[in-house]
Amino acid sequence: MRAVSTDVSPRRGSDFAELSRLVKQAGLLDRRTGYYVVCLVAAVTALAATCAAVVLIGDSWWQLVPAVALAVVFTQIAFLGHDAGHKQVFTTNRTNAATGLVLGNLLIGVGYGWWMGKHNRHHANPNHEDEDPDVDIAVLAFSAEQAERKRGFFRFVVKHQAWLFFPLLLLEGFSLHVIGAAPVARREVRAWRVEAALLVVHAIGYLTLVFSSMSPVKALVFIAVHQGLFGVYMGCSFAPNHKGMPVLSAGHQLDFLRKQVLTSRNVTGGRFTDFLLGGLNYQIEHHLFPNMPRPHLRRAQALVRDFCRQRSISYAECGLFTSYGYVLKFLHEAGAPLRAEKVAA
Repeated sequence: MRAVSTDVSPRRGSDFAELSRLVKQAGLLDRRTGYYVVCLVAAVTALAATCAAVVLIGDSWWQLVPAVALAVVFTQIAFLGHDAGHKQVFTTNRTNAATGLVLGNLLIGVGYGWWMGKHNRHHANPNHEDEDPDVDIAVLAFSAEQAERKRGFFRFVVKHQAWLFFPLLLLEGFSLHVIGAAPVARREVRAWRVEAALLVVHAIGYLTLVFSSMSPVKALVFIAVHQGLFGVYMGCSFAPNHKGMPVLSAGHQLDFLRKQVLTSRNVTGGRFTDFLLGGLNYQIEHHLFPNMPRPHLRRAQALVRDFCRQRSISYAECGLFTSYGYVLKFLHEAGAPLRAEKVAA
């Protein structure tokens, strides 16, 4: 991983404004609607083709092939929903929101309103132990203090969380459906009627497709494989971005620029990595400019990296598998106090 020192520049108050001017002058915040239209058409076509394959294959164990393909398609649609949520896709808020509802609730069955609220809080305070919902997860601990507060089954899981991390991701897809639907059922999201209707249509369509195309046993296996791999792909796409980076607490003195850069990690790689991670591999640039269209992130990276280097701001980036190593090491260390109890006993 390449990084420079974390010394704070005395000009920190004006740094982000200066960087913003450079980014805007380069046209990197301009919408790329044509790019996204192509992506949306490709995603819907892939979804339709995969569903058609399920129908054509019929009652056969070869259904596991489209189950795997559907996990990839669902995740790629989720990436587009993420971009719409950040208003990267279209010029108006209403069109972006409508796109997010269709992609999230209707096509993949994940509540868009719940995700938007959670994700906006994450962006405002990344890796903040009290304010970032992404570091407040029941089955994981991101600090020794969090680990000590776990009880019962969750305490056991956290004790061994580095080993259990990837197996736990098999449940992430199911969790996203349930957690995203709960606020809709409680009428806690603004457009709860629309969200509820779209979620119901998704559930009926999904279950009808699966159970009408194969035997009940194969259908249940199909769902387990599809949703399990969907969760693994989603978790593996988001985990490298902040896990293992500094965790902030109340009273930190970091300005916006440093708060976003120092808590984020980029994943290096070429165009395939860009596709595989849906642009989330440019996490630093994305957190600094959440509404920057995905195809501009690669160009912005060189500009932001040089800007940070000139001001001695640490800029973290590493390969994909190296990033997983950092994540697992971080989780192992966070759970260490609980393992020490067993040794002491």
